[in-house]
Amino acid sequence: MIEKIISGGQTGADRAALDFAIAQGIPHGSWCPKGRRAEDGAIDRHYQLAETPDADCAQRTEWNVRDADGTVILTIAKQLSGGSKRTAEFAAQYRKPWLHLSQSAQGEQAGELLGRFLMENEIKVLNVAGSRTSEEPGVGDFTRQVLEQLRRPAS
Repeated sequence: MIEKIISGGQTGADRAALDFAIAQGIPHGSWCPKGRRAEDGAIDRHYQLAETPDADCAQRTEWNVRDADGTVILTIAKQLSGGSKRTAEFAAQYRKPWLHLSQSAQGEQAGELLGRFLMENEIKVLNVAGSRTSEEPGVGDFTRQVLEQLRRPAS
């Protein structure tokens, strides 16, 4: 279903998506800020990310939305804020389909909702965005759980 996962390399949702792609043999790559900066230091080179000309995270966020067929934003909280909110704004600006999945709101249904979103919008290149670990501890685990549900056949 998904031919490529792109994500910006920040801790939390981004990194969990890239790790999932690598573990599943799904091509990955995208943009990260100049200097490969993330909240825990430089983003490891094993993630196939190209640096934007600007160190500002907003450029990375915009370019990843622009280059994807659609975006999923994963958070713990029901409300979007910070970079996650900015991601949704870029998706609207580029008229790209996007879906916000919150552990608080969708919980166990998140994987099913994502699968439906991918099929209805014919998404082959998926941008995975969301909270960073320092803002929402546990968002990486939630992201992995949601993506893992895509691998299971519907019952």
